Amino acid sequence: MTPDEVRLLALGFEGATERDHHGRPSFRRRTIFATLPDDEHLRVMLPEEGIREAVAESPAWCAESWWGRKLAAVQVTLADAAPELVAEMLGDAWDAHG
Repeated sequence: MTPDEVRLLALGFEGATERDHHGRPSFRRRTIFATLPDDEHLRVMLPEEGIREAVAESPAWCAESWWGRKLAAVQVTLADAAPELVAEMLGDAWDAHG
């Protein structure tokens, strides 16, 4: 996947917007549900259970992303990611941030 493909998916959810977040693209509903920290990765802000589930199901391209002591997101390696699963994760994150 590419950042542009992620952008199309993320902005396809009703009310989703893209805004700068410390120099990186972020996708928001009321709060941030995903960010593109660089051209190779996507961070999806799922609930903790969803993060652990994604990493367990797709360890080749999903990893836990921590913010201090808080499990904050699943980090997706875009080159290896399954687009249909990324779309599902983005949808779950969008739902969680409504």
